[in-house]
Amino acid sequence: MKLKSVVISARNRSSNQAGIFTSAETALWSKRIISYPNESNAMATPSSHKISTVTPLELLGPLNDIERKYAPSKIFTTGPMKLPLPKPRAAIIGSRKASERGLATAARITKTLTDHEVVIVSGLAEGIDTMAHETAISEGGKTIAVLGTPLNRTYPQKNLRLQNEIMKNHLAISQFPIGYPIQRKNFVIRNRTMALISNASIIVEAGDSSGSLHQGWEALRLGRPLFIWKAIVNDSSLSWTRKMIRYGATVLNDPKQILEALPSSKGLSEIVLQVPKRAHNAS
Repeated sequence: MKLKSVVISARNRSSNQAGIFTSAETALWSKRIISYPNESNAMATPSSHKISTVTPLELLGPLNDIERKYAPSKIFTTGPMKLPLPKPRAAIIGSRKASERGLATAARITKTLTDHEVVIVSGLAEGIDTMAHETAISEGGKTIAVLGTPLNRTYPQKNLRLQNEIMKNHLAISQFPIGYPIQRKNFVIRNRTMALISNASIIVEAGDSSGSLHQGWEALRLGRPLFIWKAIVNDSSLSWTRKMIRYGATVLNDPKQILEALPSSKGLSEIVLQVPKRAHNAS
């Protein structure tokens, strides 16, 4: 597959488009994620999963200056997937309160990518995220869950079984250490990390207040391909789609378009050979 990169400079965009928020915009984000968890409603996961601490270099291979600038210093992982991540990775994201059509679209895109050995990345949230993870697993593919909680906590609680399956047979990652307080802003922060580890991001369905938009801008800032499903591009009630397209996002008409924007697994295998494998156990 041929790599096609979308390049954008944060200097050419307003503060919110670059993912850098003013105080008023930050307050608005807090309102938008009001239903995210706190300590009382995030379920604890079993302690049997071994957690390792890695650097972004160990997780992803060599990074450029912009990637290093916005990468967390440490990432906590659990699961058998080999590091550095060897295959093309695509994030499938969208609304937590997804429509039936949106869920069907997420499943279709996931199946197409999984059939071509693309690792499916998502955030373990309700709706589109859950459909992406579950479809990847049912189709015999691989998936990565990027959590907004420490690895020993689960949100939403209904995804405890799914999270354990991913930890056992795939990979779950978090930039938040065990014992780190669960805060609403963490779920926005993790979107930046999810954009970082994904070679491309696909927004399947999202309203003007969706947290998925933050990842969209982060993907563009990093110079990563961003795809927006055609149905929401054609929705005249949404303003964000036109803004992102002006800054380099692509209208997705067919899931196979994504394959043209992803690096080949062979290219990533060559990176794996260059980076020493090292992981430190975390308590």
